[in-house]
Amino acid sequence: MSTLPGTAARRRVYLMRHGHVDYLSKAVVESGAIHAVSLTPRGRLQAEAAGRAFQHVVFDRAICSGYPRTRETAELVLSCLPAPPALEIEPALVEVQGGGKAPKVKSRAELIEQMNSYFSRAHEPGAANFSGGELFADAQARAVTAVEKLLREKDWHTILVVAHEGINRLVLSWATGAGLRAMSAFQQDTGCINVLDFDLAEDGSIARPIIKAVNLTPYNYLKHGMNLTSLEAIFERDANEREPD
Repeated sequence: MSTLPGTAARRRVYLMRHGHVDYLSKAVVESGAIHAVSLTPRGRLQAEAAGRAFQHVVFDRAICSGYPRTRETAELVLSCLPAPPALEIEPALVEVQGGGKAPKVKSRAELIEQMNSYFSRAHEPGAANFSGGELFADAQARAVTAVEKLLREKDWHTILVVAHEGINRLVLSWATGAGLRAMSAFQQDTGCINVLDFDLAEDGSIARPIIKAVNLTPYNYLKHGMNLTSLEAIFERDANEREPD
């Protein structure tokens, strides 16, 4: 089994969130194709900043969920590396699926409050991402199963995984051992990086998860001026990124 240098049975997952996107763009609103949204110019700069931060990291493998925003982020990161691995797709890491009907809201602030309320109730029986959406428990189960499957594979010790805010929150809350109740506490700014190490037992099972870092943003390590939550920031459209009327 391949392990981190100097360790007996430890592997590292660099878990990223995709770069900034605009879910309120004219194309997305008209088509309803929220899963097809692409990175904004800000999102591309965030991914490139992460790529520069990773310049001296040698990845054995790189994986994304397959949605355009995670694929673009991963490709921009890998383009900054001298010898990047091929990008793989893991559909089990797609974002928590929403319900068929969007909530009726009167403002951006009300939408953010509703989304926060879903996250804060994720631990309750039957809690879902919007009415009729995927159960948070089910989304966590598929994401954790994907991580555990990766850890059983023996061909790597350092891996890049580019996923989504909800999925990353679920993986982090699982890694803490706190369960779904911890989901709402983890901020995942766009383009952020989490560093998770895993000590493995002889049979390949997880002996101990080690959270080394959470929500690092290479484009602004100290988060100076980043006073909004990740949800507030993602729905605050940058004047320079607005589409012409």
